[in-house]
Amino acid sequence: MKSGVVGAGAAGLAAAFDLTRAGHEVVVFESAPFVGGQASTILVAGRPLERGYHHLFRNDEAILDLIDELGIADVMEWYPSSVGTWVNGELHRTTTALDLLQFRVMPLFERIRMGLFISRLKGMKNWQALESFTADEWLREHLGGKAYDIIWNPLLRGKFGRFHDQVGMPWFWSKLQSRFASRDGLFSREMLGYPTGSFDVIFDKLSEEIRNAGGDIRLSTPVDKIAPAAGDGLVEIRSGGGLAGAGSGEKFDCVLMTVPSFAVPRILDDIPLPYLSRLESVEYLAAVVVILELDRPLTEFYWVNIADDDVPFLGIIEHTNMLHPQLYHDRHLVYLANYLDRDDRLFNLSRDELVKEYLGHLHLFNRDFRASWVKEVHYNAVSAAQPVIGANYSERKPSHRTPFERVYLANTTQIYPEDRGTNYSIRMGREMAEMMMNDHRCGWSAWSAN
Repeated sequence: MKSGVVGAGAAGLAAAFDLTRAGHEVVVFESAPFVGGQASTILVAGRPLERGYHHLFRNDEAILDLIDELGIADVMEWYPSSVGTWVNGELHRTTTALDLLQFRVMPLFERIRMGLFISRLKGMKNWQALESFTADEWLREHLGGKAYDIIWNPLLRGKFGRFHDQVGMPWFWSKLQSRFASRDGLFSREMLGYPTGSFDVIFDKLSEEIRNAGGDIRLSTPVDKIAPAAGDGLVEIRSGGGLAGAGSGEKFDCVLMTVPSFAVPRILDDIPLPYLSRLESVEYLAAVVVILELDRPLTEFYWVNIADDDVPFLGIIEHTNMLHPQLYHDRHLVYLANYLDRDDRLFNLSRDELVKEYLGHLHLFNRDFRASWVKEVHYNAVSAAQPVIGANYSERKPSHRTPFERVYLANTTQIYPEDRGTNYSIRMGREMAEMMMNDHRCGWSAWSAN
């Protein structure tokens, strides 16, 4: 079987790895000049660092299993996390349950109530019971009070902006499950994983194994069009032809697309309305990330949640408060992270305008901060970083088998109920490889069954 894979991110490479390992011919098309997708890196302080902050949780079994299969399990290191929350003009430690009990922003009874609420939600395994609710309405009804008004509502607004009251409750549930899975107990600190040498180590090894098994990874090769199976039953991929889609064509037994939902109609014509409606039912937020190289630490925390509408970014992730700054020539690396609607004013600022606005708020988190601390600045924007998954989404989730025989789709809108993440993309990519091989063995009867 000859398979085409569109996209060399986590899902695409994971699928290509399993397909080539099973003896199938694979060609991976990637528009960027690098692999890794949203987990790809740039050079920061002389070493590779992810364009957007990345770490692993202890329950990220798919990627940890893959790392082990690749023979590079020794690259994984686990670090104790430290978390702060900025609320009411102050930075509070919120790393452990004990910190929550000492969280003086709320009355003691509300702190206890929130702790009990979180424990209850942690114990819920039937996420389907939450599907008909948005996070906003469920939290208002079952928690409410200052805990919701001061913490969760501002965090939802900061993360999702105008969509904050549309996000399905399973999203909140899945986030909580991941966080608690990385703790040994209620009062312990969260442990986070990071591969020595960055996520490049994983994706470079994956790429090497794919190529060693005969796979072809074509970088800087955007796909213009996919022509579904015709009389010969094969699917054609046209690449290298620009907007007209007149590039050279190559035929495959099947094709896996790992592109965002809004990109599918650009490369696949005449999509039936029911499937197209499912693709269009999800909005995407862009991620805008500024990475600062500082000559000293900004805060004492790895992660700072910002529950304040007046601060123009939603989180501070201080990478070198988890890894040692000596690894980065004693530079302290700070991500200022934001998810933004593409119509948002901040998204449309130039790099320098955005950095200036952000720097004007850093004295809030360290009153000694001066712009002179900043030695280098890096900027990255991703247009399809965070899908906004609403209530009752399982009724609208697009199927992996598209309406076109032998053409598959795997993207972050289909990971549900979990949120997008490298681990889940790898799991999905491997599941897609198995699906494609099974359909091939069964003579592509899955489509006629639909």
